[in-house]
Parts: sequence; structure tokens; C-alpha cells
Amino acid sequence: MDFIFVFISLIKPRKLNLRNSSQMSDHDLLEHFYRDQDNKWLGILLSRYTMMILGVCMKYMKNEEDAKDCVQQVFLKIIRELPKYRVDYFKSWMYMIAKNHCLMELRDKGKFTAPLTENMGGLTEETEDKSLMWEKDQLIKKMMEVIDSLNTEQAACIRLFYLEKKSYQEISDLTGYSLQQVKSHIQNGKRNLKLMIGPHQAPHHK
Repeated sequence: MDFIFVFISLIKPRKLNLRNSSQMSDHDLLEHFYRDQDNKWLGILLSRYTMMILGVCMKYMKNEEDAKDCVQQVFLKIIRELPKYRVDYFKSWMYMIAKNHCLMELRDKGKFTAPLTENMGGLTEETEDKSLMWEKDQLIKKMMEVIDSLNTEQAACIRLFYLEKKSYQEISDLTGYSLQQVKSHIQNGKRNLKLMIGPHQAPHHK
């Protein structure tokens, strides 16, 4: 685990007085991060959930070295992605990033297999549900891979609407765009996503 804490120390300078940080909520740390644009706050959040993310990666990768590599890649992705749009629930967002990264790694290595169940006589409802969840995970991964190709306004609205599950009004409040602008950015972003990942895989607009 030493490599992870060394990694975190690079974005959480020790010279800063963070003695009270353990008493701060995730929401407070995120507020400080967005206000100060200082990675010291992000470093605290990452260290807070390091073991959880390692556990997620171990669950999927089944190998300690592969899991550690995934943790590092997840941290790098979080460092890149978090400043781009507002996250309200850091723990669940971080979990989703880690899970999707592991699934993508397994897919790329050709190692993804459906979990074994007690009833293997046919395609059960549980298997169908997991299949649908897998397809949804793949769609989310593809979206995250190409979303930065959208313009800033479209990318922000698409992230908030599809990944953060925000309403039009919430997106308007967070971004300052009018409701009509939010709807337009989502619609245009969705159309552009169709061109990049295929019309049958782009998210459905509700």
C-alpha cells in the first residue's frame, strides 16, 4: 500500500496544516476543493477512501498487483475529471469510476465472464439483470471515454444529466445556463455522442 500513499502525498503537501481535516465531511472537503482549486483537499478525500477503492479493484481484478495498478489509474482519472464538473456525492462517484475502470480493464484483457450462480440450468432473471447492468456499464465507459471531445457546455450538461442524474433545474442552478440552454446542450451533446459511439449505444433522452 505504500505506493498509494506516496502517490497521494504528491497532491497533498505535508507543509499544510490539515489537522482538522478528519472532522470535515466529504461535502466540506469538496467545497474547499472547488473554491480553492487546491489538490490538498482532494488528497484528503483520496486517502479517506483508498482502502475502499482497493477493495473494489481487488473484487474485480482478483490480483493484488493488477488491483494496485487500477487504484493508481482511478486516482489519476479522478484528479483529471473532478475539476471539470461538480460532484455532490464523492464516495459513490468514486466507486463508479473505480468499477467502470476495472470492467474496462477486464474487457480489454478478454477476461470478463458472467459470475457463476447456483442455478446454471438456463438464463435466469438475475443473469439477465447482470447482463443489462454490464451493457449499461459499457455505455457509461464509452461515454466517459469520448465525452471530452464535446464542447465545454455540452460535456458539462451531459455529465450532470446522465452521470450525476441531475434534473434540468439542478443543472441550470449549477452551471448558470438557462433551462432552454441546458436542454439544447444535452440534445446537441447526445447527437454528437451518437456520431462518436453509435446511434444504438448513445443514451436515451428522457
